[in-house]
Amino acid sequence: MGDGIGPEISKGVQDVFEAARVEIDWDVQEVTPELGVSQKVIDSVHKNKLGLKGPLGTPIGKGHRSLNLALRQEFDLYANVRPARTVPGARSWYSDVDCVIIRENTEGEYSGLEHMVKPGVAESIKVISYEASKRIAHYAFDYARKHNRKKVTSVHLAHVQAKADGLFIQTCAEVAAQYPDIEYAEKTLANVCMGLAADPTKFDVMVLPNLYGDVVSDMCAGLLGGLGLTPSGNIGTDTAIFEAVHGTAPDIAGKDLANPTALLLSAVMMLRHMGEIEKANIIHQSVLNVIQEGKVITGDLGGSSKCSEYVMRLQEEVHKLAEF
Repeated sequence: MGDGIGPEISKGVQDVFEAARVEIDWDVQEVTPELGVSQKVIDSVHKNKLGLKGPLGTPIGKGHRSLNLALRQEFDLYANVRPARTVPGARSWYSDVDCVIIRENTEGEYSGLEHMVKPGVAESIKVISYEASKRIAHYAFDYARKHNRKKVTSVHLAHVQAKADGLFIQTCAEVAAQYPDIEYAEKTLANVCMGLAADPTKFDVMVLPNLYGDVVSDMCAGLLGGLGLTPSGNIGTDTAIFEAVHGTAPDIAGKDLANPTALLLSAVMMLRHMGEIEKANIIHQSVLNVIQEGKVITGDLGGSSKCSEYVMRLQEEVHKLAEF
């Protein structure tokens, strides 16, 4: 369920699923910095092969290991998939964003390998391997082919980190040769960030090492109007966990002010992963319709409605589209 606003937005998702008559049994588990990732949680995910996770907080600079990182490593969730598509009616400078960020999720700067060399000097180790790079590259090209995408761009800083990022783009290029129907390009992180700000329509699928993927995916969320509109999925060989990537918002927790859209759109990704395409499409279109209508939306979207009111409006729209 997550920290802060996690329980209330999780309930919102459950309520919308119930309205859509999604046949699913929820195994509700608590994961917090205080409780950590318990064996009960691990056993549940191993059993069900699927999870929907609310936001989790990690104290900054306090020596706590990220619980998000712990979950990704425990279940080898090697691909983080972040679609970035304009939501009509949401406040944004851009109206035509439609790209997908595919981030290697298990190594890079987020390998968790760091130590103090001596007082005042810390060292963090970046890990890039051929096997992990090949696996994420194949995932990116397979995703592009499955979703009728035309181009995959690998993002790097090989001019600075010649061996690590050099290995990454060399591996991506090797894999690209096996997909002649998909255009392949290589761009530096700086050029990608500048290009996205100037004209995001020039980007399709991007595949990136861990840290760069984190940066670019949040930047793309900003192009849409914020993390509150951004879905995310962490995909492994036989397990997947979908999540809201925004913060826990402790300042509004329990006040019925939270926006459940990101978690709900992540749940839509989960339904598509499960093969529940019709239900996914109904819920997704309901979200788009309600936000574009703009009458019952939360404060971060420019409205004044409570979370519960927004969820009720979504339920009404689901019933309308599903013709229940």
